[in-house]
Amino acid sequence: MDFAAVGDAVILGITEGLTEFLPVSSTGHILLLGHFLGFQSTARSFEVLIQLGAILAILILYFGRLWRIFVTLPTDPRSRRFTAGILLAFLPAAFVGVLAHDFIKTILFETPMVICVALIVGGILLLVIDRMPRIVRYDDVMDYPLSLCLKIGIFQCLALIPGTSRSGATIAGSLLMGTDKRSAAEFSFFLAMPTMLGAFTYDLMKNRDLLSVDDAGLIVIGFVMAFVSALFVVRFLLDFVSRHGFAVFAWWRIGVGLVGMVLLLALPAEDGGEAATPVPASVSQPLATDGGTPPAR
Repeated sequence: MDFAAVGDAVILGITEGLTEFLPVSSTGHILLLGHFLGFQSTARSFEVLIQLGAILAILILYFGRLWRIFVTLPTDPRSRRFTAGILLAFLPAAFVGVLAHDFIKTILFETPMVICVALIVGGILLLVIDRMPRIVRYDDVMDYPLSLCLKIGIFQCLALIPGTSRSGATIAGSLLMGTDKRSAAEFSFFLAMPTMLGAFTYDLMKNRDLLSVDDAGLIVIGFVMAFVSALFVVRFLLDFVSRHGFAVFAWWRIGVGLVGMVLLLALPAEDGGEAATPVPASVSQPLATDGGTPPAR
């Protein structure tokens, strides 16, 4: 096994797990890392697979609660409303994502400057929303009305722009509509499960030829790294945002976006100063050499 490829797998897996559920854009971080460190092709194709490690982390941490919701569906109106709300929130991004898939993947995902701008703008908006005074009307995801869930789902559509952040968009939308910070982050966790699984399934169908048996070891490494690091983040995030809010993540986004912009403008094209030539979404190639593109978040 190529040690350089193993290093790529470890870096991408840890980055995916650490950033997937933070409002900082895991896709933006992975694509920028790949662009500046010289393994953008691996990054584009690899994330579609290793994100399953992050999904598994959520399923394990919330298994008991999800199981209780499932078994009480026939008798508990709150369980039925919560389940319907998650599915309703999932639909807008799924619909827009399917319609705009090729444009997003071949244009936006291949333009690092778009990612940097989205990181900065999203960071500024998150900072403003986090600090603005508001009246909390909802502090339990089980009590979110269906209308609120749909509005949060519409906000999630913004995450189809790379660098915006799926969790950042849903958390910002939730806060604007009167949720507390802890339940906003928690709803984002639950919504991540159908959203990420749907994006993974759709991208895999579009790019099923990009997989190779030779890549199995690298996929396992990235999967495990994403799983372990996501477990750590999810355990720590809810208590952190309850006490400190989202300002630190907003400043992180702004900093990463500014550094990325400076590097893009300062470095020559061959060192990462310009975006790579877009690869059509219909073209699929082996994972470790040149590949598909990751699902939008």
